[in-house]
Amino acid sequence: MSDPIFNRIAVIGLGLIGGSFAAAARENGLAKSIVAGSRSARTLEQGIALGVVDAGSQDLAEAVDGADLVFVSTPVSAMGKVLAALKPGLSSTAIVTDGGSVKGNVITAAREALGEHYSRFVPGHPIAGKEKSGVTAADASLYRDHRVILTPTDETDPAATAKVRAIWTGMGAEVLQMTPGYHDQVLAETSHLPHLLAFSLVDTLARQGDSNEIFRYAAGGFRDFTRIASSDPVMWHDIFRENKAALMQALGLFSDGIDRFRDAVERGDSDALMGIMTRANTARAHFMAMNGRTSYTRAQHSGDDTIMNDTGKANPSYLMTPGGKLNGRIRVPGDKSMSHRSIMLGSLADGVTEVEGFLEGEDALATLQAFRDMGVVIEGPTNGQVTIHGVGLNGLKAPEKALYMGNSGTSMRLLTGLLAGQAFDVELTGDASLSKRPMERVAKPLRDMGAQIITGDEGRPPVRIRGGQSLKAIHYDLPMASAQVKSAVLLGGLYAEGETSVTEPAPTRDHTERMLGGFGYDVRRDGATSAVKGGGKLTACKLEVPADISSAAFFLVGASIAEGSEVTLPHVGINPTRTGVIDILKLMGADIRLENQRDAGGEPVADIVVKSAPLKGIEIPEDLVPLAIDEFPAIFIAAACAEGDTILRGAEELRVKESDRIQVMADGLAALGVDHEVFDDGIRITGGDFGGGEIQSHGDHRIAMSFAMASLRAKGTITIHDCANVATSFPGFAQLASHAGLQLEEK
Repeated sequence: MSDPIFNRIAVIGLGLIGGSFAAAARENGLAKSIVAGSRSARTLEQGIALGVVDAGSQDLAEAVDGADLVFVSTPVSAMGKVLAALKPGLSSTAIVTDGGSVKGNVITAAREALGEHYSRFVPGHPIAGKEKSGVTAADASLYRDHRVILTPTDETDPAATAKVRAIWTGMGAEVLQMTPGYHDQVLAETSHLPHLLAFSLVDTLARQGDSNEIFRYAAGGFRDFTRIASSDPVMWHDIFRENKAALMQALGLFSDGIDRFRDAVERGDSDALMGIMTRANTARAHFMAMNGRTSYTRAQHSGDDTIMNDTGKANPSYLMTPGGKLNGRIRVPGDKSMSHRSIMLGSLADGVTEVEGFLEGEDALATLQAFRDMGVVIEGPTNGQVTIHGVGLNGLKAPEKALYMGNSGTSMRLLTGLLAGQAFDVELTGDASLSKRPMERVAKPLRDMGAQIITGDEGRPPVRIRGGQSLKAIHYDLPMASAQVKSAVLLGGLYAEGETSVTEPAPTRDHTERMLGGFGYDVRRDGATSAVKGGGKLTACKLEVPADISSAAFFLVGASIAEGSEVTLPHVGINPTRTGVIDILKLMGADIRLENQRDAGGEPVADIVVKSAPLKGIEIPEDLVPLAIDEFPAIFIAAACAEGDTILRGAEELRVKESDRIQVMADGLAALGVDHEVFDDGIRITGGDFGGGEIQSHGDHRIAMSFAMASLRAKGTITIHDCANVATSFPGFAQLASHAGLQLEEK
């Protein structure tokens, strides 16, 4: 155990919050001694008897004497008096922090009570609790995997803030930081308002003459919604009074929402009702995902308010036991590229579009949420079924906030093109990984069309688009093959005057062109050039999204390299702009055949059967590189298992994916002992036996899944870190791969 952070901690107010703070500090060895201050002698006796604190005093100044950290856990309304009472006992270096749920008034009280010591006061608020109260309910694990919000002011000593952050982190909490005003606003909207509504609803019904009968027949939803009305009235009375301004503002927002709902019900406006409820349903799932540190997909299909991810951790690792083989019929998720485009074009179409096979992964759901935020009513997804109530090419509405794209580069780049011609301003943001990816190669041609687009530092997100611009058609020669850039320009062309055309240096996936045609929009295609005229119309249709060949690629490689394997991958899209992975693996000697080839909604599909086979190294033809750009991490694993050298050149695009996939894959191969040489635009991999090791995926889902397949031929255990983003493209990968024969454990 490391040395304690503090010599002596004093806890003022030994209820659940204060008692649990003391218990957690003791259990985690964060202080040499812990004392308490309380007006109640009985509470102090109980705390000492339970071993929560070492000693205590009813004199608060005496209780804090010699303490280098003081944690104040008392009602917000009493904070000023408590701080004034303990101040005479503070040493000049003592740090004071609190657990109050309203920060504005607490800070005002602290400034007045502490005087010159105010700079050592670090306002805080642990977001944790239990229905039980008092020191007997003290729980050393109460703050583990919960959030604590610190709200230091400009006058707060940064060193004091760092020490308070350290003790909460030592208790296992996630520490956030925000301004006091923003804290009070957020808590008013997400905590204080729900409590007020629960108290109000129960009180309103209790005042009815037949309230006993109402309560007798109330369903479980009433019980769940009103559970928080059993909270301590005295405490919430104080909170409502202390956070009056923010609470009144939140009540105003809620009142506006009720008015919108009432108006929709009165008018019988089905679309408005469905829009409110689908947005609410989705927003709650996003909240559950963040609160439970799990994927949106899992949260959406769970009614459990305590949901965590499968491992109970925010970012699981894969522990791969070497060996095994793959067998069986494996249905991989729907095509991600087509799922994105089905939402985009369905939203802009006239009429109702029905989609089957939609990929319910984080990336595609980010696109879906963006269009909900722009006023499109979208039902589902439910088991891959989505119903989109299109608003027409010019029917989108300005979102009330920035559109969050998560980890999805496809969402951000295609939406940049689509939104360049809208009448409203909009901002596109993403997670830490997406925020590092280049956006100027999309913004530049759109600016040439007349769009006003501002990117962040070094041409990276956020992307800000100024609305109300008149776009003019251009011809654009792509400097580098990219389906995303091509699609963004063509989508911008839907709003441009004249014919917008794009010529690509090598073939890339053509889902945008094909799907535009499926929605009845004319697309001119002439060799390497695709073109659209602005001002047309999209007509709603039915779409069936095939299984994603990029997801199938991991099993194509896994079954090829593991002796005795044979798998069938049904209904996989085999668009000729996407089959580079099949062509490359066949050149390496893979035993792959296509069965039951057919057409599904304008896209060719087939059942793919793959058996294990000895692979040999090849020089990958450069004309196949754009047709397999997303599948190269998996192909690298095939190369590591092949006889001889595999050489890839002309793949600069891999440097700007979710990670620098050339370098990150090279680092992983090095960790396993695979001989390789890195080039600016590719890599040489020498196949042979390799061992186990630690793999850093850098949050890149394809890196993680590729090295999972490497375990089939590894001589030792492989641990793959940072695997949370696998849910972005392949929800349920770990379970499906384990069922097929991969020896995978989530940690």
